[in-house]
Formats: sequence, C-alpha cells, structure tokens
Amino acid sequence: MIELKAPDEIARMAVTGQFVGELLAELGGLVEVGVNLMDLEHHARARIKQRGAESCYWDYAPSFGRGPFRNVLCLSVNDAVLHGLPHSYRLRDGDLVSIDMAVSIDGWVADSALSVIAGTPAPADLKLIECTEVALEAGIAAAQPGGRLGDVSAAIGAVAREYGYTVNMEFGGHGVGRTMHEPAPHVANDGRRGRGIKLEPGLTIAIEPWFCAGTDKIKFDKDGWTIRSADGSRTAHSEHTIAVTEAGPRILTPRP
Repeated sequence: MIELKAPDEIARMAVTGQFVGELLAELGGLVEVGVNLMDLEHHARARIKQRGAESCYWDYAPSFGRGPFRNVLCLSVNDAVLHGLPHSYRLRDGDLVSIDMAVSIDGWVADSALSVIAGTPAPADLKLIECTEVALEAGIAAAQPGGRLGDVSAAIGAVAREYGYTVNMEFGGHGVGRTMHEPAPHVANDGRRGRGIKLEPGLTIAIEPWFCAGTDKIKFDKDGWTIRSADGSRTAHSEHTIAVTEAGPRILTPRP
C-alpha cells in the first residue's frame, strides 16, 4: 500500500533531507587520493550521531546481503555500484566512488547518493557520472502530479540510451518516508510513459539512476552486499528523495 504524505509530513522529511544533502556534499569533498574508505564511514558516523539522527543502514538485513549491515554508508568503488561494504581501502588516483546514505530524524527518512572521482578523472568516467545526474534530473522533472510512474522510468531510460548505456532492471528507486524502503512503489530505471501508478500529491519516492559503462548485468561480491558490473566496467549512481506536490516535484535532499 502506498502512503501519501501530508504537507507537514513532507516538511519533516525535508528536514532530514537537508541534513542528508549537506552530509553527502561534505563527504564528496573529502574524497581524495590516499583517503581510506573507513575514514569516510567514521566521519559520517560522527556527524549522524552529532545530529541526533539514526542510520537506516545499520542493522539493515534484507533478503539479499549476508547478515545485518553494520555501517552507515554504502561506499562503492569503480566497478562496484550499489551496497558497497565499507572496508579498509585507500583511494587511488582516478578511483570512481559512489556514496549512498539514508538516515532518519524524528521518524522521517531521506535517502540520497552521488558519485565522485578521487584525483585525476578519466573522460569516460565523467561521462558516466554525468549520465546518472542528467537521468536523475529527467526523472525528477517527469514526476508531475497527474502523470504516471512510468513517465519517470521512461525519462531515466531515455537518457541512458542517449548516452549509450544499457539499464539493469533488478534494482531501482523506491518509496520512502517512515522507513527507508516503503512497500511500494518500485521505481524502475526504464519503462513506458503513461503506465504505472498515478503520481498524486503526497507521494514520496527515491529516484536513483545507476548505470554500468559496459553491461546491464551485475554480480555480487563474496561479502554478500557489494554489487558490481558483471564485466568489470566502471559504474556510477545518483539519487534524490523527492515529493510529488500540487506545484510539481520537490527535491527533499538538495545539496549545498
């Protein structure tokens, strides 16, 4: 069942979203050659505790994954794109890092992700990141009241094809609000316009385009969490939590 949020509830989600956006931007600025992934993880833990927020990742135990997740960030490097398990690894020149986080403040959740490069960027990696960002913008723009969820998915998929990438349909965006993953809806990264549920004011969803440079197939690491491109190609991921309002889509996780 999809729960539509009242304007005051969306405002409370926006408080969480502001914190998430600010912290993500902060973490992105810390990505440099030589930085250990665990430095980013511990920085985020400290900031979340300082804010009085709660990580939605800590103790998260979905059907996939091996045991509860005991970190506050997903840190995915190079060919890893989703659910990257933080570990001791010092970033090298040119590493592409995707940072994903979701927190709850006073019972309301926001979820967001970005991809950045440590040191010298390769043009192909910049193009891949740009594609996820442009696809995210297109998906958000399509989230108009009265439209259909397929409009959002189709907008994302169209950008991917324009850039020359294929789309994996196993993981995508989702409902968000009182929990990180509400039961519905699933927001696929490709689809058909005019299909799917009606976009009504009060709908709150996470839209998250992610693409692999060379394939739409994925594989899991032995850790049971980290998802990689099946062919070892680079990957990127961008995400915002948004609300559909009478006036149009509202980004709840803006970055400074």
